[in-house]
Amino acid sequence: MTPPATPSAFAARLAADAGSIVAFLDAELARDDGIRRHWPAPLRSAMRHGVLNGGKRLRPFLLMETARLLGGDENAALHVAAALECVHCYSLIHDDLPAMDDDALRRGQPTVHVAFDEATAILAGDALLTLAFELICRPGLALAPAAQVTLVTLLSEASGAAGMVGGQSLDLAAETGRLNETDVARMQAMKTGALLRFACEAGAVVAGAGPAERRRFVAFGERIGLAFQLADDLLDVTADSAVVGKATGKDAERRKATFVALNGIDHARRRCAELIDEAAAELAEFGASADILKEAAAFIARRDR
Repeated sequence: MTPPATPSAFAARLAADAGSIVAFLDAELARDDGIRRHWPAPLRSAMRHGVLNGGKRLRPFLLMETARLLGGDENAALHVAAALECVHCYSLIHDDLPAMDDDALRRGQPTVHVAFDEATAILAGDALLTLAFELICRPGLALAPAAQVTLVTLLSEASGAAGMVGGQSLDLAAETGRLNETDVARMQAMKTGALLRFACEAGAVVAGAGPAERRRFVAFGERIGLAFQLADDLLDVTADSAVVGKATGKDAERRKATFVALNGIDHARRRCAELIDEAAAELAEFGASADILKEAAAFIARRDR
């Protein structure tokens, strides 16, 4: 019988996968062959600054661990996970811009527009977004062309107007404070939850899972996505910016509508715990084999940054 995963086992797996993602992206962004010899040096540097600046790499980890659980090809999972991280990092670069969240600090480092300039930051984000789709469609991966098309479609939906970008638009509107709980839940499911849901479903697609298994991982991803945003909102209220690595207290300063603002800290913590329990229940049929993913869900609720 497989022993249950412990927090330390999860932490070791998360760190190992983060190391794989960083090494892969470092090599990809350093390549100077073929068409990449035309990449302008300042743009390349800004892309590297936006990607290789720390972070837990939770989204690619979820994708890789889901694929691993279901028997997917490790190299194919690594490429798709790196693509997902490119999209996530592009979104952070753009979110930090003065026209958006106006942040000077990200993961304890100067944001890209501070380290370079606003125009270069916009272009670096654009370049990372398009690089993501190149990675998924790369020839030679152990993925059927139909699976590559499915992954491109899913990532397009998760990152576009019906997903992350649309959620950011709603998030900016939330600064008026006139959103109700249903509006806030929709915004969070789009802005944060869409990429986390994609991570879990994409891992299943990489592994060639059937519709029933894919639905389970979609449901798992949706619940941890909502829990992640709740935890993020709680951090904005309760954490120190020096610990988190970015500015805190901005939601209250801008009178932004959040679940915490609408219902209070205690209620938000209870709902976060409920979502993690619901997420774990979705993976019950996999037994101890899914314990690493269940521990990942628990980590989302208790994270301090």
